[in-house]
Order: sequence, then structure tokens, then C-alpha cells
Amino acid sequence: MKITTLKSMLLGAAALGAGMLLADGSAIAAPKLPANCSQAKPTIGVALPNTVNPYYIAMQDSFEKNGAKLGFAVNVAIANDNDSNQLSQIDAFVQQGVCAVVLNAVNSGPGAASVKALNDAGIPVFTVNVIVSDEDLKAQGASFVEYVGADQVAGGRQIGEQLLKDLGDSATVVAGIVGDPDQIPTNQRDKGFTDAITKNPNAKVAGTVNSKVDPNVSLQVTGDLLQGHPDINVIWADTGPGAVGALQAIAQQDKADSVKLYAFCAADTALTANYAACAAQEPADYARIALENLKKYLGGQDVPQQVLQPLKIFLNGQKPGPGEVG
Repeated sequence: MKITTLKSMLLGAAALGAGMLLADGSAIAAPKLPANCSQAKPTIGVALPNTVNPYYIAMQDSFEKNGAKLGFAVNVAIANDNDSNQLSQIDAFVQQGVCAVVLNAVNSGPGAASVKALNDAGIPVFTVNVIVSDEDLKAQGASFVEYVGADQVAGGRQIGEQLLKDLGDSATVVAGIVGDPDQIPTNQRDKGFTDAITKNPNAKVAGTVNSKVDPNVSLQVTGDLLQGHPDINVIWADTGPGAVGALQAIAQQDKADSVKLYAFCAADTALTANYAACAAQEPADYARIALENLKKYLGGQDVPQQVLQPLKIFLNGQKPGPGEVG
């Protein structure tokens, strides 16, 4: 899936200065910045989906700490995983006249409405983690300045390649995917993983279920997946909360000896022979990078339209550190 601002990246950010690109590749001039940006301590709105997922806990903490270091007043809004709540919070940022907004959309499609509302108000918007749908941005004529997040495809591919190293490049692999089909980043992870494992002609995907990035939902749907496909010998969980529930489901069905878990990392969970490998994101870094580049943008400097960070890979016997999560 493409990102609207990235589609025309080859036009050259330097040629555009601090402007933005529309979905059709056309350039728009650098907008006049909101009045708040001229304050001694500009206010930056940060929109996050929830603070239940350890990912977002780490991200919020980083936004607040790094915002203070950079001279910003950071106003964080938590949507409780509700698209309507998030759009209302974006409207509140507009009414407050904030300098800029960093958006981690609840969902990829509805996030375009938030971007459009900020565009209409002349408020610069940076995006992190969840990729806002290119198709929906095009439909609304909306655009953002920059996206910061993990290299999702590479992370999935690295774990798929590790699976083949562990099991053998011709071993029988029957995989079940515990995913989140509604989100672009998780679909990208799944693509990287499946592209890697299907280089083995004896590997296949038996089914996909939606964990909704919730450990309790993941426990239920992974259990159903294992019962419906008793030949599954690998579970791929593309989020940390999904991995937590998948591990519990595997244990509950006494399949720890026959089903291995490969995943984006569950927070504060050691890798074992059963939980064989995981890829960790560093959301605190994404928040820091977004704010640092936002400050450059407000100062009239060019910023990259996409920042993709590599993931850390953990194997049996290792344990992700604080803030290293899926």
C-alpha cells in the first residue's frame, strides 16, 4: 500500500521546500503556519488510539518528554480506539488553534478525515505508526507532511526468513495468521512474512483471524484457528497484543511442543523454544523523530516524507527491553 506523500517522493523534497504533495503528485506551496507556531512554546496536538497497548504508553511518554526538550507544549488526546472520538479530538485541536498535529490514526481509512480536517484548518499534520489509507486521502484531496514508523514489510520478511532457518527451507509449514486485516501496517507485515515463507514450496497459510490488537480477542480467535486447523504448526501474530493472546491459546490447547509462535514482540516477554522469534518496534524513537522533524519543518527546513526505521529481531533465550514492543 502506498502512502500519499510518498507516491511522488521522486519529485524531490528539496524542490518543494517545506510544502506538501497531493495524491495526484502535484505540489502545493508551503502553507502559512498557524499563529500558535509563533508563540514562545508552540502547542503540538498528539492524537493516539489508546493507552492500553504498551506501544502507545511508550509513545505518549516520549512525545511528552521530547516535546518538552524541544520547547513544545504537547497536548495528548486518547481516542479509546474509536474513530469518531479521534475526529472529535482533531476538531478540538483545530478549535484550540494548535501549531501542528502528530496523528497516530485509530484506523487507516477513517484517519483520512482527520488529515483533511487539519488541512482545511491550515494545520500541518505529521503521521506515525498507522499508515493513513492512500485511497481515502485521494478521495478527500488530503495530504500530510511526513510519515514515521517501522519498516513493516522488512520486519515481517525477517521473521519469515528466521522461521525457514529454524525449521528448514523445505520443511512442512502450515501457518495461521493472527492479524489485523483492517490496518495497512499489519497487512504489510503479513505480506513480508508470507512472501518469505512461501519461498518454501512446502509452506502454506491455512487461515487468518482478526485479533483486533487485543490479547483477549487474540486468545479466542487463535484458539478457534487451532481447533479449525489441527495441522497448523506455526502461528504468525503481527502485533504484540496478538502475540500475548496467541501464546496463551497455544498453552491452553497443550500445543507448545507442536506449534511455534513467530510474531511482532509481546511486551516484556522472553523468547523460548516455543515463542521462537519476534520483531520489535521502538515507538519512543518514532515519537522523537516526528517531533524533531516537525521542529525542522516549522523552521522552514526540508524534511523527508517517509522515515522507516529498522526493527530489532529477538530469538530464543533473548528478551526485548523496555519500549521494544510489537
